[in-house]
Amino acid sequence: MRPTPRCSGRSAASETGAGRVPAGAAGANMPGMASSFGLSVAPMMERTDRHFRYLMRLVSPNARLYTEMITSQALLKGDARRLLAFDAAEHPVAIQLGGSDPAALESAARLAADAGYDEVNLNVGCPSGRVQAGDFGAKLMLDPGRVADCVAALRGAVDLPVTVKTRIGVDEHDDYEILRGFTARIVEAGAAVLIVHARKAWLKGLSPKQNREIPPLDYPRVYRLKRDFGELPIVINGGFTTERHVLDQIGKVDGVMLGRSAYHDPMLIGRLDRRLCGSAGPAEADVIGRYAAYMRSELSHGTPLKAMSRHLVGLFANRPGARRWRRCLSGLSPAPEGIDELLAALASMPTGTRYNAGFTGDAAPSSPRGMCL
Repeated sequence: MRPTPRCSGRSAASETGAGRVPAGAAGANMPGMASSFGLSVAPMMERTDRHFRYLMRLVSPNARLYTEMITSQALLKGDARRLLAFDAAEHPVAIQLGGSDPAALESAARLAADAGYDEVNLNVGCPSGRVQAGDFGAKLMLDPGRVADCVAALRGAVDLPVTVKTRIGVDEHDDYEILRGFTARIVEAGAAVLIVHARKAWLKGLSPKQNREIPPLDYPRVYRLKRDFGELPIVINGGFTTERHVLDQIGKVDGVMLGRSAYHDPMLIGRLDRRLCGSAGPAEADVIGRYAAYMRSELSHGTPLKAMSRHLVGLFANRPGARRWRRCLSGLSPAPEGIDELLAALASMPTGTRYNAGFTGDAAPSSPRGMCL
């Protein structure tokens, strides 16, 4: 194997133009792990809001973060400023757009670029009925020409990497050659990175949750796609729950994206960051201390405590005292006192999970650099 290069979480936007393969994409984290895309947290509806992304940046200085899917129409007709809001500490952070109208996506991408995002990702994997009714998401796999038009429009609109998140197929349209042809079309249109959920989607008969669990995983198909598109950075997604499972992907694909496992056990991303990038990585208690400072600041701007504290439920997953921690979070006072209750509960956690008793969460957290050197 080649020597392990240094890992960088720098925004790919500063290193590439729209549609080009990111510099160093052949393995700038570890052999087979693409620069800036080696480790990422998947876009998840009602999960990856700006508060959770801030928490994840405290946990991991290098993981690439994604917004929830935001439709192009929501940005163009709704409160774009609210939808696009994020903290500078989140970089590198990508916006995932949903839509199938190239012109609307082009306008939405410009708004995202102006807001400072580092990447524009197109959702071609969500199978929900509501998304299908809007003619986008996984349904678009049946129309690769439309996807190519959307990618080309995005690439022409912004000087950012344009990426696509997709499935290995939909319904009976799951032959490898279909996936290969789909990939060729979007690469020709300018897609810089392909993120593949290694399951097909059923457009009828399964709920979104079932579509994340019932269709069998087919990692070898994604590996084959990587062999056929050697110059294209390919990130694999789906079913990764352990460090060993993620590390086993080295040399097979260019990166791994974790979804629910990252939400239910955020420190898993921190442990992977240490393994892949050599970052020091904070303990759970230090993360909570810094997040407490963030919550105090957000409370002063009217953000409800529960909107932020809910993301802490899994922080002690599979650790002593996890049940006690969850009970504490479910009973927090809504006012600033709730943060003091949270810190008091943290101080009572079993030895090995306590934070520095001198840290009260009053000081503003320093923004993580988003890179390891």
